[in-house]
Amino acid sequence: MATGVNISDAETPFLGDVVEGSVDFKGRPVTRSKSGGWRSASFIIGVEVAERFAYYGISSNLISYLTGPLGQSVATAAVNVNAWSGTASLLPLLGAFIADSYLGRYRTIIISSLLYILGLGFLTLSTVLPFNYSDCQDTATCSPPKLQIIFFFFALYLVAFGQGGHKPCVQAFGADQFDAQDPEESKAKSSFFNWWYFGMCGGLLMTLWILNYIQDNLSWGLGFGIPCIVMGLALIVFLLGSFTYRFRQSSDEKNPFLRIGNVFINAVRNWQTTASAISVEQEVQGILPHEGSEQFKFLNKALLAPDGSKENGKICSISEVEEAKAILRLIPIWITCLVYAIVFSQSSTLFTKQGATLDRSLGSNFEVPAASLQSFISLSVVVFIPIYDRILVPVARAITRKPSGITVLQRIGTGIFLSILSMVIAAIVEKKRLETAIQYGLVDMPKATIPMSICWLIPQYLLFGISDVFTMVGLQEFFYDQVPVELKSIGLSLYLSIFGIGSFLSSFLISVIENITGKDGQSSWFSDNLNRAHLDYFYWVLAVLSTMAFTAYLYFSRSYIYNKSSSL
Repeated sequence: MATGVNISDAETPFLGDVVEGSVDFKGRPVTRSKSGGWRSASFIIGVEVAERFAYYGISSNLISYLTGPLGQSVATAAVNVNAWSGTASLLPLLGAFIADSYLGRYRTIIISSLLYILGLGFLTLSTVLPFNYSDCQDTATCSPPKLQIIFFFFALYLVAFGQGGHKPCVQAFGADQFDAQDPEESKAKSSFFNWWYFGMCGGLLMTLWILNYIQDNLSWGLGFGIPCIVMGLALIVFLLGSFTYRFRQSSDEKNPFLRIGNVFINAVRNWQTTASAISVEQEVQGILPHEGSEQFKFLNKALLAPDGSKENGKICSISEVEEAKAILRLIPIWITCLVYAIVFSQSSTLFTKQGATLDRSLGSNFEVPAASLQSFISLSVVVFIPIYDRILVPVARAITRKPSGITVLQRIGTGIFLSILSMVIAAIVEKKRLETAIQYGLVDMPKATIPMSICWLIPQYLLFGISDVFTMVGLQEFFYDQVPVELKSIGLSLYLSIFGIGSFLSSFLISVIENITGKDGQSSWFSDNLNRAHLDYFYWVLAVLSTMAFTAYLYFSRSYIYNKSSSL
């Protein structure tokens, strides 16, 4: 994308309609009426629908592939799924860094999409390589050749790399299409995050209703091949919208990472600087005391030269110091949301294995794939987001006089509370499932269907979906708005990293409990025979941990100081 192009007077748009800080595909000033807004966002949301269709086409049923054709145990497969999911959620930090520092979001999206498509192609190829699974009577002891397994995981992690560049940049690029300085577009940007998640869950619904059935009943090769084709079409759609997009102009200031890092470095160098010297410097600069000036006061030392004198002038500006403080304020919120991410990871792993043991028949000839139950999360999101955006927000806005109705941190906290209720319900239902297995003498028959309808699991999925509308969408908006303007991709990757670390913590927690409870010949909580396992105990542990984290979240969110530019 070119910038700084000379334009003739005839090409110069009406100044009142120009969007400051943005240019078009050719580097020319853009007008509000002919670029950006929902016009451009619709292309980008469409791409997100396709990308989520592809991603969840892999992740939603991955545990079934690992415990089936690859012959892994439930605990091993759960750990592998969480490890891959965690990596896929952490890689956006790398993708966002490359985008914000070097390539820009547009180029990063294109390159990562190509990697994504390549990974999906390899994944499809790995499932159709010749290997006679019918020779295996016991999938626990028989698996494909090691080379084929290595190729499968190589392709799987190549998909994670592609997603790592694609995910944070597409969403940040979509939000960039709305001008925060314009009142109407600012309000539309808040709705964008709601409808973004709506579109994402729409893609997930198609995955769970179509792809999971194909994978379980027709072919894994076809089930992985369709997402590859869809991602290719998504890239074409994204390129078609190029001439409508707004591109953020690069700042002439130094790299934002260096700028913020320099604040911490100079604050450490000036650790002996007295508070009085800092106060004098702030007075000279005409800096008035404000709510955030007393928070993280040690960073104010970066305003002076290493020896505390004014001879060399100040090292960092007050705006740079405030940027560094804004990043630090995010840390307690980030940490206290990690347990929510641990809970989130159960919906595609243990919830699925739990559902596979129940009566999944629908009529006389159709059996619901266990992974398709995740569609109830997406279904509740798709139903509840319009209710939230069109009914609850306007009502709350009329009461609180806030543009978003309730603050974004209140929104996140509401979702965390609902996730606790979801785990309590999951634990109660699992206890009921175990009691039913005992009642019908099926404890030592792990492959037998428990005479208990799979509909028992629907409430925990529905409640979890509603909690997503509050917490997931809230986290996206929060981390986008609360970081410096040049770091919007990084902000969204920080939100994604919560779920990456959460997946790793889930794997660690499962491994520790597996080792502790599986000693001395006892069945562990995650036994391959789920009728002798105790997933209900694990769900209760998560409910308790979530309650503790929620308490800490309430403490930190009450004292959080929003960025001055934020209207949240």
